Amino acid sequence: MVREKLDQAVQILREKDLDLWITFVRETTQVKDPSLDLILGLNLTWQSALMVSRTGERIAIVGRYDVDNVRIVGGYTTVIGYDQSIREPLLEQIERLRPRRIGLNFSESDPAADGLTHGMFRVIAGILAGTEYSLRIVSAEEVIAALRGRKTPAEVDRIRAAIGAAEGILREVEALVQPRMTEREIAQFIHQTVRERGLEVAWEPDYCPIVCAGPESSFGHRMPGDYRVERGQLLQIDFGVRWEGFVSDLQRTLYFCRPGEESPPEEVLRAWHAARAALEAGRGALRPGARGWEVDAAARRTLTEAGYPEYMHAFGHHIGRSVHDGATVLGPRWERYGTTVEGVVEAGNVFAIELGVYVPGYGYIGCEEDVLVTESGAEYLSEPQEEIWCVRK
Repeated sequence: MVREKLDQAVQILREKDLDLWITFVRETTQVKDPSLDLILGLNLTWQSALMVSRTGERIAIVGRYDVDNVRIVGGYTTVIGYDQSIREPLLEQIERLRPRRIGLNFSESDPAADGLTHGMFRVIAGILAGTEYSLRIVSAEEVIAALRGRKTPAEVDRIRAAIGAAEGILREVEALVQPRMTEREIAQFIHQTVRERGLEVAWEPDYCPIVCAGPESSFGHRMPGDYRVERGQLLQIDFGVRWEGFVSDLQRTLYFCRPGEESPPEEVLRAWHAARAALEAGRGALRPGARGWEVDAAARRTLTEAGYPEYMHAFGHHIGRSVHDGATVLGPRWERYGTTVEGVVEAGNVFAIELGVYVPGYGYIGCEEDVLVTESGAEYLSEPQEEIWCVRK
């Protein structure tokens, strides 16, 4: 997969008119550039430069003791080891390639493209000082966004497998849960099941899953607590797993029926249908060429026109190697999102799309599905939850 991504990177460099992309790192077990998993998949110790040229050359300059590992991974046309200083081999390769523009991993808006630390920037700037190349440095964020966002078939297959695993566990939760269970008990069952499957959760275990029971529980990025789900209340679960390095991210909503109830009350159903309609409106707008904010606007407008408050987050985010996988955000033009919402949706992108509605007296309805952008629009990778799951126990 590393070789596949390196080949893809060369094509993107040509497309973006960038001559040379350098990922410059050290001691990556302590501070890891997010791009490293794309183009190497190993940790590096000494100062290292992973160089991709639009000519098709892929050059790795690494410490002597990392050379064999990099060669075993493959994908690099040249692997150069050094002992005392990276300066000489790095300058030699740059001089040989004579790039007009050199992309480095810094970005004000995209964390996935901002892996170059300030200290390492100072190091490479010092190496290039006094050369013509010191004035040719630009951000590589467009290259990284495209490389991370354009999922290969192999990457999509792994995401699909992670989705299937998460869906299976969520169905087991549906069969297990009973009134009076706490959020913490539900989360413990999920963690146990994940371990039994030989998997990992998709984000920090302390709040994966997120479990919100009833109307008093707050929703968002929070740890499960001691709230108990009661009959006549909603239970919302936000959960995903990691499968062979790739993740899923789903939400499911359950209603605990009171004695004699066959379905949720009308106000709950009305909110559910409004949320689902907004999710579908956003999915309908999610197609190649759309900007992130335009997709969000379609979903947000549909929900507010139905009489519900707007959600205080983005409608969607990339998933892949992480649950927030960088690049284009499907969000509003709020300052906190920077330029990420101006990004253009592309075929091959995989997004988690999500929104929700709080129903007073009942709890939170959360809708979240994983979708793949194709040339004709966005298709579900997950099996969408079209109705609230009713628990009659």
